[in-house]
Amino acid sequence: VQLQASGGGLVQPGGSLTLSCAASGSIISINAMGWYRQAPGKQRELVAHITRGANTKYADSVKGRFTISRDNAKNTVYLQMNSLKSEDTAVYYCNTGTALSGSYYPYDYWGQGTQVTVSS
Repeated sequence: VQLQASGGGLVQPGGSLTLSCAASGSIISINAMGWYRQAPGKQRELVAHITRGANTKYADSVKGRFTISRDNAKNTVYLQMNSLKSEDTAVYYCNTGTALSGSYYPYDYWGQGTQVTVSS
């Protein structure tokens, strides 16, 4: 399984970015997918996940600002990030896993991540 995140960059507070995660094979249509982030000195945290049935769930810190979606035909998962804040600065990773009763359980497949920096 290969996962490649892209789309990060430097953006001003209040700005927007869209991250993409390209996956090998057809895992996106088979598994749940998640976006994680890790800020310097902090643990990796789950930002959002999307189930096989396209149900989505978000961390409270990004709810209403971020949107996770997927395109099965392109084997790609997206994270649309709006109203970005300095505290959103982190390396963002996509992941594949399973979702059960509203919780997401990651498999141990991680891409190299993409840096998002929110700064004026």
